[in-house]
Amino acid sequence: MLTFYTNPMSRGRIARWALEEVGQPYDTVALEYYTTMKAPKYLAVNPMGKVPAIVHDGKVVTEVAAICTYLALTFPEAGLMAVDKAAFFRWMFFAAGPLEQAVVNMGFGWKTSGPQEKRRAGYGDLADVLSALTGHLEKNDYIADGRFTAADVYVGSQIGWGMQFGGIPASDTLAAYWARLKDRPALLAANAKDNALIPEATT
Repeated sequence: MLTFYTNPMSRGRIARWALEEVGQPYDTVALEYYTTMKAPKYLAVNPMGKVPAIVHDGKVVTEVAAICTYLALTFPEAGLMAVDKAAFFRWMFFAAGPLEQAVVNMGFGWKTSGPQEKRRAGYGDLADVLSALTGHLEKNDYIADGRFTAADVYVGSQIGWGMQFGGIPASDTLAAYWARLKDRPALLAANAKDNALIPEATT
């Protein structure tokens, strides 16, 4: 009923965390870059030829933020959807849009300069993005409802990975937020499963 397509060296690790939080059984299909990920069989699932993707009861969901949100809505018993949906959707898609775009652009060595470029980029610059997110987390322990939800899976992953690999400058606020998330049993279980796949994966 639930199939998860991934590579352990991908954003699929975020979706795996969400799946482990949901607690529903699922099958894992590990794909290799440039070969099985671009093969006709998988392109029929995701024409972009990238991971992650899930198929649930014949329905395909791609894009990590969408997967996290879909799982939260489809399995409400897991408690991953917030009552405060305004905060949930606002910051979920803030992370999927401005935050990821700013971090990726900086990683490629491109940054906005001057007010016109900041306006055209849509997100301003990385400092603007982090100021907005940090301001929210200075007032809230979690993204919504004052408790853990699927928004924390996605936003937290962006922050955790960003600080680990240097894409996001560490701050006391962001480090404290990540510290509230990093030892969750579902995340530890997800990491163990993905790490076990790494020798089988190619990059």
